[in-house]
Amino acid sequence: MSQIPEPPKKKITTQTFLQMKKNGQKIAMITAYDAQTAEIADESGIPSILVGDSLGMVVLGYETTLQVTMEDMLHHCKAVARGSKNALLVGDLPFLSYQVSLEEAVRNSGRLLQEGGMHAVKLEGGRERADAVRAIVSTGIPVMGHLGLTPQSVNKFGGFGVQANTAAAAQRLLEDALILQQSGCFSIVLESIPARLAELVSKRLDIPTIGIGAGAGCDGQVLVSPDLLGLFSRFTPRFVKKYANLHQDIQKAFSAYLLDVQNGVFPGVENSYEMSDVEWEETLRIIH
Repeated sequence: MSQIPEPPKKKITTQTFLQMKKNGQKIAMITAYDAQTAEIADESGIPSILVGDSLGMVVLGYETTLQVTMEDMLHHCKAVARGSKNALLVGDLPFLSYQVSLEEAVRNSGRLLQEGGMHAVKLEGGRERADAVRAIVSTGIPVMGHLGLTPQSVNKFGGFGVQANTAAAAQRLLEDALILQQSGCFSIVLESIPARLAELVSKRLDIPTIGIGAGAGCDGQVLVSPDLLGLFSRFTPRFVKKYANLHQDIQKAFSAYLLDVQNGVFPGVENSYEMSDVEWEETLRIIH
């Protein structure tokens, strides 16, 4: 008896995000920077993938995200778009791609969709980015905001510490979140802020919040995939939960490979190709 094929998975959109918040469904989001990871995330049912400028630190080896360019982002966005079929794909606007002028903000956002295959863009900042959000959204491009610890401002913050942990700063962050919502953002990332504040902001907003180091009260969560997989070993933020230790597993595999090569164990017969004895004898006759 033949199996009835499963119906195709439903494509996730920004409207899906809004509906999930209304229904009280938590949103899971991860970062990805290549086609293979995006494909696995899709197969796992992850509803949204962020191609984050975090790639500067976890893929390209930079100390911060500030060195990431539009060309870097486009390269990795294209790869992720080739690997994903169902997830909502969000591409980070890198440093100086949206701060200089509204025209550049719109043009670079359009490139992430037109060339990079993304469905939405993400930018950092609050009220100072309201005009950019409005300009980008007015062209039909969905925008995700990002408040709290905004890595592109790491030099201003003096590091990657917790943000909005005073009453005045908390009030400003809530005001910024409401401004971003009014400006047209479909969602906002809240990074490294007190859990009680993140829960309060999430309840005040009609749009979903995606937390990273912001507690369980957000409408969803995002983790950097090399952190989640235990691949990135330079440091581990408190908010990261490792679901695997691939750094250690890969290191063991590489060490075993090294020993096999040094000891002449690899490649074995099962890893090699051969020709028939007849053809080999003929080869020897020709050569000699």
